[in-house]
Amino acid sequence: MKKILILAAILPFALSSCVSKKKFSMLEAKEKATQDLLNSATVKLNMCLSEKEKLNADYSNLASQLEYLKKTNSDLLSFSKEMTVLSAKGAENLEKSLESLKEKDLKITRLQDALTKKDSVTLALVTSLKREVGMDDPDININVEKGVVMISIADNLLFKSGSYEVNTKAKNVLAKVAKVINSKPDFECMVEGHTDNVPFKSEVLLDNWDLSVKRSTAIVRVLQNDLGVNPKQLIPAGRSSYVPLVDNSTPANKAKNRRTRIIIMPKIDQFYDMLEKEMKNLGK
Repeated sequence: MKKILILAAILPFALSSCVSKKKFSMLEAKEKATQDLLNSATVKLNMCLSEKEKLNADYSNLASQLEYLKKTNSDLLSFSKEMTVLSAKGAENLEKSLESLKEKDLKITRLQDALTKKDSVTLALVTSLKREVGMDDPDININVEKGVVMISIADNLLFKSGSYEVNTKAKNVLAKVAKVINSKPDFECMVEGHTDNVPFKSEVLLDNWDLSVKRSTAIVRVLQNDLGVNPKQLIPAGRSSYVPLVDNSTPANKAKNRRTRIIIMPKIDQFYDMLEKEMKNLGK
């Protein structure tokens, strides 16, 4: 039995010694080559997997860009349609605006023509008054202020000091003014009484307000009752001493401030009605 065990132990070494060293070397070389091929394949596989991941990422990015471009293209198409509609509306609105501007320009031209005509009438009125009243009297001044005709007559030509009774000499001047007023039935005539700043009071008159008002109403009565002026054209007004021509520092200046001013103008209500109507039309 002991011999059998010894034989079993020696047998593998005996078989191993039967393989030649040359064949063993070949097997080792073949194993190494196989291992090298395996290593190379593993490296290439890893590279392929990495490239695949990169391609997948690129594909995902390209897909996202494609969706973005599709949406952008859709938005541009929609915007283009909206712009086409807006352009059409804009052209229509522009055309309406141009038509409106043409209408307003025409209305402005008409209004300017009316004002020019009014200025021409005013100039003709001044010329007529200067011809009728004359320009030699230093106590009578005729000019145009703010588009209306102003006739300023010194108090010493119309009244005695402290009185509101119109004298005979004044009636001759007022008759010439009345002639012009009567030739313009569409005009109004405002008569303003003015005093200096010296306080005045009498049994009949309370103060300078009272004196200026009574003087203006006295002239209005002469124009209406004695000279045939339509009372609907007449407007009396007292201004007391509060609208002086010059400072009341000297007797000469005070004399200048004591005056009656007759203002001949288009009827205010008609004139403002015309302006209001034209301005409303311009605002449409």
